[in-house]
Order: sequence, then C-alpha cells, then structure tokens
Amino acid sequence: MTTPWGEPALTRFPEDPRDRLRAWDASDEYLLRHLAEERVPLDGTVVVLGDRWGALVTALAAHRPVQITDSHLAQEATRANLARAGAEPGAVRLLTTQDPAPERIDVLLVRVPKSLALLEDQLLRLAPAVHPGTVVVGAGMVKEIHTSTLRLFERILGPTRTSLAEKKARLVFCTPDPALERPASPWPYVYTLPDGIGPAARGTVVNHAGVFCADRLDIGTRFLLRHLPEGRGGRVVDLGCGNGVVGVSVALADPDAEVLFVDESFQAVASAEATYKANGVPGHAEFRVGDGLAGVPSGSVDLVLNNPPFHSHQATTDATAWRMFTGARRTLRPGGELWVVGNRHLGYHVKLRKLFGNCRLVASDPKFVVLKAVKR
Repeated sequence: MTTPWGEPALTRFPEDPRDRLRAWDASDEYLLRHLAEERVPLDGTVVVLGDRWGALVTALAAHRPVQITDSHLAQEATRANLARAGAEPGAVRLLTTQDPAPERIDVLLVRVPKSLALLEDQLLRLAPAVHPGTVVVGAGMVKEIHTSTLRLFERILGPTRTSLAEKKARLVFCTPDPALERPASPWPYVYTLPDGIGPAARGTVVNHAGVFCADRLDIGTRFLLRHLPEGRGGRVVDLGCGNGVVGVSVALADPDAEVLFVDESFQAVASAEATYKANGVPGHAEFRVGDGLAGVPSGSVDLVLNNPPFHSHQATTDATAWRMFTGARRTLRPGGELWVVGNRHLGYHVKLRKLFGNCRLVASDPKFVVLKAVKR
C-alpha cells in the first residue's frame, strides 16, 4: 500500500498466498492521504476504530496510535503487519471493543463498519473522551456509507459532512459538539427466545452490538436448534458461537456436557458468556476469542456445532467455512461429529464429503440444510 509514510507490505490473517483479497482498500489510502495533505496534527492521542487488517495503524505507527477492533483476526493481522514493517515493539496499543476506552482522544479515525449497531455502540463509548478540538474523520467505500451512517455521527458527536468520492471511497468529517446531549446506549440488547426451539425456548439472550441478528433469533440458528443431536454429551464446541444460543441449548439439555464457545469477535464471545450466565446454565463452559479451533488440542472434541459465515466484510467467500471445517476434523475424536447449518445454495455437503469422506443430510427446508459429517 502506498502512503505518505511509506509503502508497507500488508496481508490479511491468516496469511494465504492464494488469497487475492487485499489487506486495504481505496478508503484506507484516501484517509491517509487526507491526513498528510491537511497536515492533521498527530502528536496527541490518535485512536483508530475498526481498522480492518491494521493498514491504518501500520502506516501511522510512528505516531503511536491506539487501535480498537472487534476482530481477533484483525488484531493478529495488525501484529504481523507491524512486525513486517519494522515498527517498534509496542508502537501501537491494541484494544478490543470490550476494553475501557482511552481517557482522551485528539484524533479519531473511523473505518465505518458493516454494522451500524457496532458503530453506534463504539461512538457512544468513545464520545466522553472526545473534546472540541478532536479531529474526527471516518472512511469507507461509497457503498458502506449511508445517510443513516452520517446521522449516527451527527447524533452522537456533532455536525457531519462527507467528502467527494474518490475511487469509490468517501470520507466523513465530524465536528465534535460539547453541548450535544447524547442518547443512552441501547447495548447490550436483551430479548426472550421463542417457543418451539428445544431446551432454550423462552430463554434469555444478551446481545452486544455488532453480533449477527442482534435483536432476534436468526432463522438459520432457529432451524439448527430444532434439529440438534440428543444425548451427545462430552466435549462440545459452539464454533462461531455468536450470542451462544446453540451452546446454551446443548448445556441446558445435558448438564454433563463441557461446552466451548469460540468466535473471532470479542463482542460475540462477551454476548455468549452473558447469555450463558443469564440462563443459569449448570455444568462447565469455556469462552474463547480466537481463529476458529486454533489452539484446541487435536482429537479432544466429541461434537462441533457450526453456522459458518460466508462474508468477510464486503467480500463473499467460503474461506472461513473451510477453515472451520478443517479445524473441526482435526480436533474431533474418532467417531466425533460436525453438525453444520447453512443455506442450501452454498453446497457445504461437497466440502464435507471431500474432507470427511462422508456427509449426511439431517434436515432441510426450502432455504436451509442441516448436515452431519463423522470423523472416521
């Protein structure tokens, strides 16, 4: 990536030489160019919110910025990109969306996320640290910035306008208004599960902002909950756990089960843990933020339950699902099972047969399938 501060070589995480997706886009370049051309002072506390793969903080490492992200993968990519660029150890302070916000922010740079809820939550968390002299600049591709995006900035921080588009990217300029009366945060959002979904029926869900389907049970998970295996017990993984409803349902059905909740989103794992506690679930559970099943010992798991995502930011890809499936095969004991729910058109049965040598259709409707693969 070419920037006014050099040309760092950037990769996504995990690194894959076959991956054609870049670790930056035109909005990252536009934002960095704006900072240089406008000579924005960077000697105070610079906070970068939502840096996709560490492109912004890697370019600005000499100014010792703070990165705030919801993504474990983004953090790992940032560490790798900083090391590759020869940045001084500790040059960038890495925070998650669950960590306490900095006490003072002099420059706030925002990569507009796909989730407006996450943007709302984080702006509300950071607003007390913003002062009248804070420079606030957002960035995103044109298709990512909507009127609702601008209204959020305006409602929480102050008057907002946008730049002209360049290479299908746009900047957002916001002037902090200290007299603005900010709304109370609606997050986390709590709701009651419907009937007819097994052991978790009428249970409580706690959703932090940015978690998939934050205000209701998504239809894919609902379908899986109606077809969960019974009496499996042992070591169970809710892989890509989101708010943890699937793992909680297993734990409610079998108090002897040991459930591991895993997601790459800090918001998701916090939601899963809160949902687990809200339902008074007996038994043992572990909550882990990470890259799928990396770090889980081989042959240590009896059952993996998975509703894999098929988007990485704006890109449609099955790379995440494939990593989840291969991780499941490695960590399952002989005879262990991987259960997957997905849209019919994604063709997961082909991948599972290739990987496991078998795949059985458990249930289907016009939109979804539940598939089971057994490790031989």
